[in-house]
Amino acid sequence: MFGSASDAKNLRWHADERIMDGLLRHPASSPQWKTVDRLYPKFAQDPRNLRLDLASDGMNPFGNLTTNHSSWSVLLMIYNLPLWLCMKRKYIMLSMMIEGPKQPGNDIDVYLNPLIEDLRKLWVDGVDVYDANVQDTFRLRAMIFFTVNDFPAYDNLSGYNVKGHHTISICEKNTCYIQLTHGKKTVYTRHRRFLCGHDVYDRVKDIVTIFGKTQKKDLFAKNIWKKRSIFFDLPYWCDLDV
Repeated sequence: MFGSASDAKNLRWHADERIMDGLLRHPASSPQWKTVDRLYPKFAQDPRNLRLDLASDGMNPFGNLTTNHSSWSVLLMIYNLPLWLCMKRKYIMLSMMIEGPKQPGNDIDVYLNPLIEDLRKLWVDGVDVYDANVQDTFRLRAMIFFTVNDFPAYDNLSGYNVKGHHTISICEKNTCYIQLTHGKKTVYTRHRRFLCGHDVYDRVKDIVTIFGKTQKKDLFAKNIWKKRSIFFDLPYWCDLDV
């Protein structure tokens, strides 16, 4: 993208052209963006450094609801771009496709490991990239700014057990829930709590993760956190609000 002058210019849009009126119009206006700027001023100094969104979900590539198959894609979106571009297919990167037929569960960390290694290198060392807009080479760094998932994918990525009455990760065992008598559904209400990254890390840092489909399901039922997520290998992960 930096090899294209127009794309390279758009990657600076959040700093050069974004409307800054105190309203939340773009992730660059969010408290988390400002937190990263405050904690890592060297990273924030160059607006070309990338802030990425990682999204993952299962899909049936055969388009047949009667086929029990689930392949998992892992996508990266760039939030330096304007909102009308960052979700365009042209700018979405398919970093990997995890073949089915079943969802990877905790084992998704095994597949994510090469990607996390690359992201760690992009954060710690960076890579030299030529910017066609200014016609110069600079040291590019990147970070995962947040993830976007539904609850089953969130279970896999974070290691938090979303099944049962304690499905709200920011509340854990303090989750407020109501069990509907006739519908047999669980309803979650009245949540105004927040659990920061360092608190999560304190809960999972000593968990020994065993990969493979050998663990019994009742072990997961007794523990809210099932693993230490591989995202904690990223030096900044504990400092993110989301």
